[in-house]
Amino acid sequence: MKAKAQAKYQPRPRPILPDRRWPEHTLNRIPIWCSVDLRDGNQALPNPMNVTQKMELFELLLKIGFKEIEVGFPSASQVEFDFTRQLIEQKKIPEGVSIQILTQAREHLIRRSFESLQGARSAIVHLYNSTSPLQRRVTFGMSKAKVKQLAVDGTRLIKSLAAELPETQILFEYSPESFSDTELDYALEVCTAVMEAWEPSVQAPIILNLPATVEWTTPNVYADQIEWFCRHLKERDKALISLHTHNDRGTGIAATELGLLAGADRVEGTLFGNGERTGNLDIITVALNLYTHGLTPGLDLSDLPQIREIYERCTGMFVPDRHPYGGSLVFTAFSGSHQDAIKKGMDLRRKEGSKGLWAVPYLTIDPNDIGRTYDAIIRINSQSGKGGVAYIMEQEFGLELPKDLQPELGIAVNRVADPLGRELNSKEIYKVFQETYLDPKEPLELIDIRFTTAEGAKDSVFCLAQIKMRGQTQEIKGKGNGPINSFVNALERKQWKDFQVNDFRQHAIGVGSATEAAAYIQIEWKDGSRLWGVGIDTHIDRAGVKALISAFNRKHNCGS
Repeated sequence: MKAKAQAKYQPRPRPILPDRRWPEHTLNRIPIWCSVDLRDGNQALPNPMNVTQKMELFELLLKIGFKEIEVGFPSASQVEFDFTRQLIEQKKIPEGVSIQILTQAREHLIRRSFESLQGARSAIVHLYNSTSPLQRRVTFGMSKAKVKQLAVDGTRLIKSLAAELPETQILFEYSPESFSDTELDYALEVCTAVMEAWEPSVQAPIILNLPATVEWTTPNVYADQIEWFCRHLKERDKALISLHTHNDRGTGIAATELGLLAGADRVEGTLFGNGERTGNLDIITVALNLYTHGLTPGLDLSDLPQIREIYERCTGMFVPDRHPYGGSLVFTAFSGSHQDAIKKGMDLRRKEGSKGLWAVPYLTIDPNDIGRTYDAIIRINSQSGKGGVAYIMEQEFGLELPKDLQPELGIAVNRVADPLGRELNSKEIYKVFQETYLDPKEPLELIDIRFTTAEGAKDSVFCLAQIKMRGQTQEIKGKGNGPINSFVNALERKQWKDFQVNDFRQHAIGVGSATEAAAYIQIEWKDGSRLWGVGIDTHIDRAGVKALISAFNRKHNCGS
């Protein structure tokens, strides 16, 4: 920055509202949603959508459940006009859905806009003109009186043209553009004059859209502006207060949520926040924020990956990896502490059942609710820990690693990931596991083993094993109170036993005829060191013996 901030910038004034009420309110109702993707989002694209792309996106918006969709600026270009006509003539607009068109407060533009609406069942005509002192002085060079008269004249013309379309239910929306930068008393004056010209009723209210066309200040100031406006507007019950925030300061979502607390009824926005400059409000994020507070938003976002795919294809934009809810990595943890907490939360949820409140650390929403899976919740790099590796092994390969074994494998995985400096995929993680626990054949290798039992004997299990010890093939025999004990005793007879078994666990992998058994054994040596071994086999007793040999070989190979 070349200049001192004080020389160029200063704080924006705040409304005088010492008894503000919105901070005590909670979000406990769903607003009216209006998508402006096909107009506001479209005009912000380097390559605006053609009619085919706009039609696909329109059908997606219908599928999501929008009942109000701003479809274009029909007086601005032939493509916008033709698209509006195609929707009407091809009867693409379902009953109960209102298309919305935007027009500036100029007579020829208003008339052209009404030409596009011939034959529509229901339409919202959205009139706007700039009211802020900056726009009045710099852009238009107009007085307050002239700006207000422009809005009133446009309203009267729309009212007269609406009367010429008796088959169309015309709803009216007015926006004092740059409301957030307009003197509040003047914005109220203009909107009041527009209301008087339109003559709304409780049954047919006017929509007063109060946009943060440019986000100049903190979202609490916008909330103060909305509450002040709602409290000072006469005949408030004859108006729907609508919000249309942008994201210049990165707080467009917060401004909308606080604006709803302040009394607004309606929200305009786009999918994933596409829009001019830093974008419009991301309507998906606001809807899902409400959802995570126990409110059904009235929009079907149960297949967010498909919504994202269509959005990206039609607009040519992309959703960043860290974008709330829709980003590829928003449900993914690489950090070891995060992974451990998420794994414990998921394990507890499986144990207690999935019908209770969602309560998994670091995840505000169940990914399944929006069409995401659990597959990529935990991914492994050099920053990952034992919990993340254990989660991958269980989710991808069905291996329920004992808690004390998890640090061993975590260290082994980190040894591989650290020098690579990148994420390891599940196959690479399994390869580390396999090389650590399953592959070592030295010094002891099992070739074959058979177990027999003798009823009535104290030590009733006998084993006969063919093994290789340091490359030499031989047979060993043992007996004990179980398969593992009999094999340990066989090693002891050869004076190879310098350890004791501390822990033994086993479980099935998969279901049906293809089921395998996984066994885990921890053994402790006379020097106090402990290591785990893992065995996998179609026969559960052989799996246990392989686990013992795995631990035995790890000890002799690592020398610890």
